[in-house]
Amino acid sequence: MKIWVDADACPVAIKEILFRLAQRTKIHLTLVANHSMRVPNSPYISFVHVQQGFDVADNEIVKRINPNDLVITGDIPLADEIITAGGQALNPRGELFTKENIKQRLNIRDFMDNMRASGVETQGPPPLNQTDRQNFANNLDRIVSQYLRSQK
Repeated sequence: MKIWVDADACPVAIKEILFRLAQRTKIHLTLVANHSMRVPNSPYISFVHVQQGFDVADNEIVKRINPNDLVITGDIPLADEIITAGGQALNPRGELFTKENIKQRLNIRDFMDNMRASGVETQGPPPLNQTDRQNFANNLDRIVSQYLRSQK
């Protein structure tokens, strides 16, 4: 298992949780973004800098993942591609995207896009709070623990 991060929009607090996890578990973590960012100096943490452009980082992640890899993303179409490729997708608020819920999430996303395109003003998601960070950490720990148990 490797963990990939759609890092352009990933909150700093979530990246910090992931950095600690990579160090503790020795699971390789790769951040992918179209702008430079600092990552801890670690043999388990790497950064891939991609060119600017629509979905360039997403496409790079899809190209590199293997089945059972975990991708951290709030991008629902990317999560759908990851699930189709046999990977897992977890958003920064701790929601695990699954085969059972991803199509519904895509439908809601498309509906909201259509609303915005027709001039309806919609609010974005609220800022990440402590409960979101805790949900993320708990679900991340559950996924990684299951993986580590399966390797024994």
